[in-house]
Amino acid sequence: MPLDRLTPHMPADTRPRTAVLLQHTGIGDLIWHIQYFKAVAAQSHAGQVVVIAQPSTLAKAFLGHESWVTQIIDHDHRPRRGDGRRGQHAGIQGMRRMARELQALKLDRLVMFSGRASRGLIAGLSGIPTRLGYGYNRLQRVFLSQGPYIAAHRGPGVPVFPEASAFAVAHGFCPRPITPAMDVPAAHIEAMQERLAGMPRPITALAIGTSETHKQWGASNYARLAEALVARGGSVILLGGPGERDLALNIHQQVTAALQGRVHPITDAPVLGSAAILKLSDACVGNDTGMVNVAAAVGTRSWVIIGSRPTLDQDPINMTNVTAAQLSDISVARVLALLDQERQRTAA
Repeated sequence: MPLDRLTPHMPADTRPRTAVLLQHTGIGDLIWHIQYFKAVAAQSHAGQVVVIAQPSTLAKAFLGHESWVTQIIDHDHRPRRGDGRRGQHAGIQGMRRMARELQALKLDRLVMFSGRASRGLIAGLSGIPTRLGYGYNRLQRVFLSQGPYIAAHRGPGVPVFPEASAFAVAHGFCPRPITPAMDVPAAHIEAMQERLAGMPRPITALAIGTSETHKQWGASNYARLAEALVARGGSVILLGGPGERDLALNIHQQVTAALQGRVHPITDAPVLGSAAILKLSDACVGNDTGMVNVAAAVGTRSWVIIGSRPTLDQDPINMTNVTAAQLSDISVARVLALLDQERQRTAA
């Protein structure tokens, strides 16, 4: 008997072939959107989406393993200041180039987590039938196929997450805002368990990197915090990327020699390896940087040294903003007191 007579007829998947586009440039921005991208994928053809994001978000590293992602396209719109080059998707010609790349995918729907008119223009040039965006910019609405539209966030915190939440809820991708979360592949967890084996607990990860100097709490503060933490027992990881190697060594050298053995610079781990380290840590303290957002997203209690900048309010359970009139007003003693309060709370 032919095989097709034995196999029940499966209805065709009529859900739209979809791409999601992230406007913003940082790692934290990507982390805040992962669950919303996943929710869009659940309502898309084969339960998958194409992700379009700027290279600085490291989307390929963070999402390349996800089964709900079919492809990740770099939107090379605005390279970081230090790159010293013009993005291939910058300007009108760059927008047209991006639109042609999208045309080639033969998509049914483009879901843009963006209120920018420029992203709307790319969508319009692409010819994708269904084009969704925030629409609080009237010019962007010209290029969108339909609403509903959302209002720009006016609250005190960073607007990125509340706007993404309002958009996802308005379009029925989820019934309510979703706290950021991300998965770390088991292989990375196992590799970092071996690397951290033997480190006395509690382990505190210090996310020492930052993309902008005005967000940097300072090597001396991190050195004194690390020293105070290991003096009480436990271990400290100075966590960063290759660009923070010299900073990590500088901090390590400022720690009293007798305590340096329990302060561990780690700047050579892959991105998901760093995420695994954060998941395996007991706490994280860091600058207003992507890895503090990763820490909260993997379920580790985190404190972000934010000073007077707009606060990060997407996860009040796992993230605490340490605010002050200016960054230099935040003392090591204050951060230690916050960590002590948390330990007392969890021990009770």
